[in-house]
Amino acid sequence: MKIKLLELSKNFGENKEVFSNINFNESVDSLAIIGPSGSGKSTLLKIIGGLLSPSSGKMYIDDESISFDENYLISYRKKIGFVFQHSGLFKHMTAIDNIKIPLIHVHNYSEKKAEERALELLKRFGLERDAYKKPNELSGGQKQRISIARAIAPKPNFLLFDEPTSALDPEYTVEVLDIINELKKENIDFIIVTHEMGFARHACNKVAFLAEGKLLEFGESEEVFKNPKNDKLKKFLSKLLEWNI
Repeated sequence: MKIKLLELSKNFGENKEVFSNINFNESVDSLAIIGPSGSGKSTLLKIIGGLLSPSSGKMYIDDESISFDENYLISYRKKIGFVFQHSGLFKHMTAIDNIKIPLIHVHNYSEKKAEERALELLKRFGLERDAYKKPNELSGGQKQRISIARAIAPKPNFLLFDEPTSALDPEYTVEVLDIINELKKENIDFIIVTHEMGFARHACNKVAFLAEGKLLEFGESEEVFKNPKNDKLKKFLSKLLEWNI
């Protein structure tokens, strides 16, 4: 996917600037957005996904100008798969219905086709036995796998992951990251906001570093991690890697 951001800024009131004047024009297939807490990573991802509007600036996805008019965004969002930090599953629905119902009511699948697609994905992710369980009966890892299944069910143009493992235990974190890596091997484009530096370095082709409301560095993941050029990125990585085994 090709992303072009021109002077993109976002603030929530006069004294709450999240980021300002971000310029970016790159083709990416697997992009990790990293940076300290509060740097605007999730806000930027939500703007790319059409869930928030920027305060100023322009955005193009695959050379299409993105209008932040709500009527346009309703159609735009249908092309994107979202996975959030806390799964976002409907608590009153079973696993299969969490996948099936959006296919029927948002993407115009027949009930039969939606059920077939949901069962196919549940089987793929080892969740067949959990198809009729509700979220409160599932582990954190299971809920995130269902969330990923729901995101890819309508075969979106690309996926957006907003810290999908931050609320998980280590064993479930690995489980979820393995699935995302599988999707990469299937040539599904994605952007992930993550604090998992190993995944950002080894599973994502490109990485972008946000800090203090600015996009301070971008490049090939291996090169950025081996030879960071920005002093703030060097400090950020040194803190994170200090206690690595």
